Amino acid sequence: MEYTVQSLGKLAGVSTRTLRYYDEIELLKPARINSSGYRFYGQNEVDRLQQILFYRELGVNLDRIKEIITAPTFNAEDALKEHHVQLMERRAQLDALIANVEKTLVLHEGRTAMSNKEKFEGFKQQLMDENENKYGKEIREKYGEEQVNQSNHKLKHMTQEQYDEVTRLAGEVTDSLAEAFKTGDPASAAAQKAADLHKQWLSYYWSEYSKEAHAGLAQMYVDDERFKAYYDDKQPGTAEFLRDSIHIYTGFTKQ
Repeated sequence: MEYTVQSLGKLAGVSTRTLRYYDEIELLKPARINSSGYRFYGQNEVDRLQQILFYRELGVNLDRIKEIITAPTFNAEDALKEHHVQLMERRAQLDALIANVEKTLVLHEGRTAMSNKEKFEGFKQQLMDENENKYGKEIREKYGEEQVNQSNHKLKHMTQEQYDEVTRLAGEVTDSLAEAFKTGDPASAAAQKAADLHKQWLSYYWSEYSKEAHAGLAQMYVDDERFKAYYDDKQPGTAEFLRDSIHIYTGFTKQ
């Protein structure tokens, strides 16, 4: 069975503009184009679009998706198994948040009491689950099981005030880093302020701070494509700028 751009878009719930863009960037080419210029998609293209949408749902950018599904080692069945695992983890995160909302509704209806600690448990658990899902393997290999478990324990037992402060700090790190990047100088006062704010933010998660570990984490922001994509999302080169700023701040040279 073949699909036109319109019929495939309707089937998959995406716009025809999206499908044309995927064709333009060679992420999803049609099976054929007739003499009138109409695109037609077959079963292989339908299956590929499904994979693309799975990855998009998991927050993977288009460049990375193209790299993954065009790799010689790509296996569709293995990819589906991976999607299943990640979606199950996401469902567990949503279940925790739903339970939190339901309990809060009951509280507002006056049927039960709910501590401030309980109000934020769902959000903290979601954050831990997301970090484990995205970076757990690499972080555990680099810092060890004990260090990661201590960090998760510290996050889970944050007070509401601490949780609010670390959330505020995360935004301040992002804003200050964007301003510092404009200077182009990782040794500038603005860049060093961003590095110091990053240290303060880390201190809410790490049981013990060390300059060496801080410098190593900064290097991982550059070496790991997921971290790099996160920091470079709005301004390419930000991950390396942050790495250089932190290395100057900690006194460690590039590794």
